[in-house]
Amino acid sequence: MADTEKPLLIKRYASRRLYNTETSDYVTLEDIAGFIRAGREVQIVDLKSGDDLTRQYLLQIVAEHESKGENVLPINVLTDLVRSYTTEMQSVVPQFLAASFEMLRDGQSKMMENLQAFPNPMAAMPGFDAMRKQQEVFMQAFMGGLPGWGGSGPAPKEDSASDSASKDDELAQIKKQLAELQKKLSRL
Repeated sequence: MADTEKPLLIKRYASRRLYNTETSDYVTLEDIAGFIRAGREVQIVDLKSGDDLTRQYLLQIVAEHESKGENVLPINVLTDLVRSYTTEMQSVVPQFLAASFEMLRDGQSKMMENLQAFPNPMAAMPGFDAMRKQQEVFMQAFMGGLPGWGGSGPAPKEDSASDSASKDDELAQIKKQLAELQKKLSRL
């Protein structure tokens, strides 16, 4: 198994072909982008001179994606980047960009941790448990009267007017609570 802690070494031959030293095969820019998306660090070096070409190829990957309409960088950001090369801000921009992306990565990992803590994001919503229990009761009442759905045929008819009134009250209460939950959901 490859050591994923070390950067994946890609060598560029004189023919400009890129060679993956771990798998001993040629790769494309899209393959390299895939390695990076998968979380792997990549280092691209020129075989003959030993020069590190990683920055050049990463910029080429970004440029190709941008030219395909996969616009991640707004025009004003690109403009500011170009300006930073001709001003004294040139030394500040790399640190700012690195810190910004570090904050983005931290935010994404915290969001993923929160999602894993609550496998069903709706479960964290206030009233979700009550709504789920009401749905279960409703489905049992509804399906209990249908053949083959857990009931033994149609529910027996009650002659008592008080039983009918209490069921109507219960149904009205459930409808009211459902409407309240729908309002809460629409606000979220």
